[in-house]
Amino acid sequence: MRNGRPLIAAAALATVTVGAAYLFGPGAKQTPAVTASTTAAKKTAVVTRDGATCTADVRYPKRQLRGVWIATVKNIDWPSRTGLSVARQQADYVKILDAAVKRRFNAVFVQVRPASDALYKSSLEPWTQYLTGTAGKDPGWDPLPFLIAEAHKRGLEFHAWFNPYRASYDGDVAKLPAGHPARQHPGWTVKYDGRLYYNPGLPQVREHVAKVVTDVTRRYDIDGVHFDDYFYPYPGSGGTFDDAAAFTKYGKGKNLADWRRDNVDKLIAQVDEAVHATKKYVKFGVSPFGIWRNKSEDPTGSKTAGMSAYDSIYADARHWIKAGTVDYVMPQLYWSRGFKAADYRALAPWWANEVKGTGVDLYIGQALYRVGAKDDKAWTKAGELSAHLTLNREYRQIGGDVYFSAAQLLSNPLGAIDRLAKEHYSRPALLPLIKDRGGEAPAKPAAVKAAGSVVSWNASHGARSYVVYEVPKSGQDCQAVDARNLVAVVTAPTFTTNAPGTYLVTSLDRLQNESKPAKVTVAPA
Repeated sequence: MRNGRPLIAAAALATVTVGAAYLFGPGAKQTPAVTASTTAAKKTAVVTRDGATCTADVRYPKRQLRGVWIATVKNIDWPSRTGLSVARQQADYVKILDAAVKRRFNAVFVQVRPASDALYKSSLEPWTQYLTGTAGKDPGWDPLPFLIAEAHKRGLEFHAWFNPYRASYDGDVAKLPAGHPARQHPGWTVKYDGRLYYNPGLPQVREHVAKVVTDVTRRYDIDGVHFDDYFYPYPGSGGTFDDAAAFTKYGKGKNLADWRRDNVDKLIAQVDEAVHATKKYVKFGVSPFGIWRNKSEDPTGSKTAGMSAYDSIYADARHWIKAGTVDYVMPQLYWSRGFKAADYRALAPWWANEVKGTGVDLYIGQALYRVGAKDDKAWTKAGELSAHLTLNREYRQIGGDVYFSAAQLLSNPLGAIDRLAKEHYSRPALLPLIKDRGGEAPAKPAAVKAAGSVVSWNASHGARSYVVYEVPKSGQDCQAVDARNLVAVVTAPTFTTNAPGTYLVTSLDRLQNESKPAKVTVAPA
């Protein structure tokens, strides 16, 4: 995915060799747009409690995930370099969050385990080197409570992002801290392409990964657990991934490829069960490589010609969707519209069709970092990213987008992120509801009153935040249908209005189940 090397998914001039080489770079030819008629989102008319007939406006979705990945590996996003003071680390993180809030984002995905290490105080794995510059060195503080609290303070969900199988970027075990699991259990690992990986075929490895994830879920106030696209290693020049002994012991008559996929499937199911047994409300999802399989490999695959996650890294996202072992999938669709090998216009509807009727949410991983790249003409245009979201509107299954990565959120290449926010995020949005995670709407705000332009109310029990709507002069209240009149989502029971009028205030629990509204009138000054 993203961690410290050119992203295969985004194909920044990378060539992936799997039997044949697929070039995701210069020279890509345009292909016709995929027809969206069969899965296009349909406008739905809803009669509200006051008798108004409201048709949802797709430009203002009421619920939509809007997130950003914050990568810690190789100091890609945060901390910006090793050895910074605690105050500087904190200030830099807050700067990222404030940039997200400015664009009306509502979630962050923070990498807490880059490579069998910890961005938090752990008894299971050593401190990450990306804080101090030295693996295993105590940074003098536990960053995770701060990272979570600052996100929540700004109304952002906090998803803890784990890499499941990477043991070390350095294949030399002797360089790892003494207490590192790979040193304690050398039989768990496989050296491949100069790096060290945990062997997915070993039950002990799955147990360890689930234990690490459970530990974080139990001890910290996270909202989600997130895996990226790294499972079995991406094909490299390292020869064969040597898991023959494990295959002999545990293969049980399967062929090697099916056995490897089954190992990953087992891990996903085990982590899903562990997370939800620990805290039911914590979401679990995966951001797979954007191509499940190509039509040339499987008639039900996508009309693409790139590396296949199913065949190359043994990640079968279709199985997780059908088995319900994830709450969401977030495929990395890091290619432009018209890119021949992997056209965004072919992949977005393919994934929308995969989740249809399953109860598994679909969000899209977007390549913010590709904006401005000159190897693909489409990315030299400031509007490419925004156009992806316009296309997404045609598919009701697409519930939001997450951007890689925070560094570009700050640098705003070609002004693309501001354009996207203006064209698609002009109103705040609540987070999508995932039925299986439960929750219950709190009581509606009580004692709502206006003093001048300031509206305040009593805090509702169980509420993490509140939503403020402005009723239009027509009096037509479409608050339940879309976000056209949604003014703000706030974490404190007070809000300063910009104009006199009638306002509605609702309460949200941590999963953003919404209460009935309370009404208040702000009189002219």
